[in-house]
Amino acid sequence: MSEPFELRKPSFNFVYNPTTTTTTSTSSRPTATAITGTSFSFGQAAFSSCASTSSNTLETEKNSAEETNTFLFPEWVKLKTPRAKFKAEQTKTQGGVQKNLHLKEKSQWRKMEWTEERKINLMKSIKSYSPDREGVNQARVLLLGPVSSGKSSFVSSVHSVFNGRVTNRAMVGSYTSGFTKKSFNIGSERGEPTGLVLCDLMGLRDGQMTGLSLHDILSVIKGHVPDGHKFHPHQPFDTQTVGYVKRPSLKDRIHCVAFVVDATKILSYPQGLRQTFHQLRKYISDLGVHQVALLTHVDRICQETNEDVSHVYKSKIVGSMMEKAGALLGMSTSYIVPVKNYSSELEVDLSTDVLLLTAADHILQYAHLYFQDSAPEDSCAKMI
Repeated sequence: MSEPFELRKPSFNFVYNPTTTTTTSTSSRPTATAITGTSFSFGQAAFSSCASTSSNTLETEKNSAEETNTFLFPEWVKLKTPRAKFKAEQTKTQGGVQKNLHLKEKSQWRKMEWTEERKINLMKSIKSYSPDREGVNQARVLLLGPVSSGKSSFVSSVHSVFNGRVTNRAMVGSYTSGFTKKSFNIGSERGEPTGLVLCDLMGLRDGQMTGLSLHDILSVIKGHVPDGHKFHPHQPFDTQTVGYVKRPSLKDRIHCVAFVVDATKILSYPQGLRQTFHQLRKYISDLGVHQVALLTHVDRICQETNEDVSHVYKSKIVGSMMEKAGALLGMSTSYIVPVKNYSSELEVDLSTDVLLLTAADHILQYAHLYFQDSAPEDSCAKMI
């Protein structure tokens, strides 16, 4: 009987004991025929080493295949990108809401502090605001936008911030029953008004000013329409209407217009609405009134923003939608601020409060420009 012989390889050793007659192989590697009827004996160390060698071999073959047949491997291999980084940069869609998985690592494209100190400072600024004009104590802002864009919700949400709890205001009415011009003094329930008054009107519908003509809107801006006036369908407001203010004072007029559009509907708004906005902006600009815009429901288009509002200025989704809103309205994105209104919440949230207060402060800045731009002697003539 022949002596057992030992095969040696750099990474492991094993003993090969032939127990039957074998066919001699001309290859340097054992073939299926060569190992028929044979037995192998491995030690623990030898087994671990063998596994390591097998793994290294597979990795070498994988790298080789990647160079010649990259289609055999996942996308992250083709792009030569670390797997973890590739997966983090993917954008997923969940229930119609897109999610940026890497937002936490991104910097804000608009600087914002999400702190209690920032909230307190904004509240003080809004409360203490007073127009630099005799006889005018507050800036009046008109909210204009399509139906269900979030105008009334914005009014309620800003009130909620100052009240410290979520509250809802009454709606302005409906197309069939008529709608009322309502002005809301922003402040707390303890009777501490701020320098901001928000005026709410019926929303625009299907690209047309349903029940609210261009003449009606301009009459409100000029101050001819008294608070509490109820508009009725097919009955335009004119000089013969009861309550018509013939010579409105500066405090009766609108000092800034804030357009309100829904981020979830920007891409589905009818073409006619774009024309309506552009027409409105032209006539309002001729009156010397500055305009800004609120992009509402941003939490419904970005999952990360929905989970944490402080991510709103990190979201490329929100940034892209703001650009589309700017195209719809015909204005630069520097005039537009994103907003998350309170809806189903029962308690206020710090980040949501900061975002709402920032929007209110943004509006006040442009209302203040109106007072700076309008000289006392010619403002009356311009608005009549």
